[in-house]
Amino acid sequence: MIDVELKVKRFNPDSDRKPHWQTFTVQAEPTDRVLDALHTVRWAQDGTLGFRRSCAHGVCGSDAMIINGANALACVVLVKDAVGGGGGTITVEPIRGLPVIKDLVVDMEPFFAQYRSVMPYLVNTDDPGCTERLQSPEERARYDDTTKCILCAACTTACPVYWGDSEYVGPAAIVNAHRFVFDSRDQASSERLDLLDQRSGVWKCRTAFSCSEACPRGIKVTQAIQEVKRKTLFDRS
Repeated sequence: MIDVELKVKRFNPDSDRKPHWQTFTVQAEPTDRVLDALHTVRWAQDGTLGFRRSCAHGVCGSDAMIINGANALACVVLVKDAVGGGGGTITVEPIRGLPVIKDLVVDMEPFFAQYRSVMPYLVNTDDPGCTERLQSPEERARYDDTTKCILCAACTTACPVYWGDSEYVGPAAIVNAHRFVFDSRDQASSERLDLLDQRSGVWKCRTAFSCSEACPRGIKVTQAIQEVKRKTLFDRS
């Protein structure tokens, strides 16, 4: 076991005028996750600490937060990777660009509204009859990377453009548009591209690569955004 200082950025709108830092000391195994350290605080030291978690296995994306200055999932980052084997301080704060509800909990509704705005679903009005809508392995591989998105908002809230412009649809929405724009079965690619070919759309991206670095699933977010840009300019078929 090692001693870890967990420095948490806290904010309770019912009692705080502005956010403040609070430090907790916990004991943890090097192979524990940052989420485990947060559980120790809430279960044994301060039950008022607010944060989200669900599956705790890097699938649901609900525990995205800033850990030591970088967007990550608390259930994925190990204590030993955050502080090393000898202990130290881990700083934890809410992801940026979304309103803070309490402590590490942010209001995700603006993020999901932008996600919904790009028609993130298959559109096909043809009757397939008694068969499936088939694809070749190559057609399926074309958009495989962007099917991995878990909507954790880590990419979008790591984007410096998004921090300064809440109108920007954001990387996650573009990634999910990409997933259907390049799906050979879909019939609404042109309509989606029209939605993204707007002032608040894909052209806001400044290719900072912050989104790709933040993605816990390793999606090539910046590459997907560039592919959507090229599709918008050169190929609406």
